[in-house]
Amino acid sequence: MPAAPLDNPAYWESRYRMGDAPWNRGIPSPALEEALLRLSRTGRVLVPGCGHGHDVRLLAEHGWDAVGIDFAPIALAEARSHGDHPRVEYENADFLALPEKLSGAFDLIWEHTCFCAIPPERREDYVRSAHRALRPGGKFLGIFFLATGPLEPPPYSFTLDELDSFFSPRFLIEAEWLPSCCYPGREGEEILRLLTRKD
Repeated sequence: MPAAPLDNPAYWESRYRMGDAPWNRGIPSPALEEALLRLSRTGRVLVPGCGHGHDVRLLAEHGWDAVGIDFAPIALAEARSHGDHPRVEYENADFLALPEKLSGAFDLIWEHTCFCAIPPERREDYVRSAHRALRPGGKFLGIFFLATGPLEPPPYSFTLDELDSFFSPRFLIEAEWLPSCCYPGREGEEILRLLTRKD
């Protein structure tokens, strides 16, 4: 059976080439800087579906060793065009089929617009990869849409109860809050969750 379009790098390559990438706002998530205040230490962080790397670079500026992963080469080429940074790396790979070298390698995962973009039937694969990528006691910090589900996804819709059903077998909720800063037009539409990996 052929891969669904959203499982296929060519789909995302075509979206980027056409300039049809509304998830790319040209700046890091405004909620990320606020969210980082909840973390008591830095370490190594993975950003799945990092796109042009705006969040990756912000994390590095805050002292994290940041790795952005994406399977769309054109997105990573743009991310790399912003210049070298001693704390930034990019990997051309599929997060849902996590490379072995990334297994157990991270203290934190930052989730932003990747989980809502994958086909719903791949959500278990996402959570499994997130758990695998983290070291024991690692944290998962994610911003999730409260209002998703356009006529033609992505993003795909889900409820907070559905999030719980996917993440609770492998993660514990440490905190949940509405961000005080967000992209214009997304006020009240996003929620932040900080989870801890179950060992």
